[in-house]
Amino acid sequence: MKEIYVAGGCFWGVEAYFTQLKGVLKTDVGYANGNIENPTYQDLVNQKASHAETVHIIYDPKVLSLNSLLEHCFRFIDPFTLNRQGNDIGIQYRSGFYYTDEADKPILRDYLKKIEREIGKKPVVEIQPLRNYYLAETYHQNYLAKNPNGYCHVDLSLLKDEEKQ
Repeated sequence: MKEIYVAGGCFWGVEAYFTQLKGVLKTDVGYANGNIENPTYQDLVNQKASHAETVHIIYDPKVLSLNSLLEHCFRFIDPFTLNRQGNDIGIQYRSGFYYTDEADKPILRDYLKKIEREIGKKPVVEIQPLRNYYLAETYHQNYLAKNPNGYCHVDLSLLKDEEKQ
């Protein structure tokens, strides 16, 4: 099994998308690569914490490659807008990939270079080793499963039936 940490705006929709994807074994949401220990959502909102809203994804690389996972991310994130996805604006909504396995770094970088070549514009997506990660409050975990009419910037219909678990 492998893991990757994905920041793509509000973590509710990102988690809802990946929870349905074939090859994803587990997800949780939290706060990554920020300046303080054990931040709360209010710390992010009040700009005391510099963490990104992030989804921790554990996946089976025999079913889902990292490149395929990235293709899915780029279905719903705007890689050219800094600190914003959908209606959510702020540093906690930045886009990024945080890795724990050094072997993932060149795959991530090559994917962003491919997007830059194809579009002719440099993505503003972070690629960094995971420095820290703190689970978000319980009410944020699987939020859209518990609140199906909740806000979501991610178009969940982008996930095709044959890609679902």
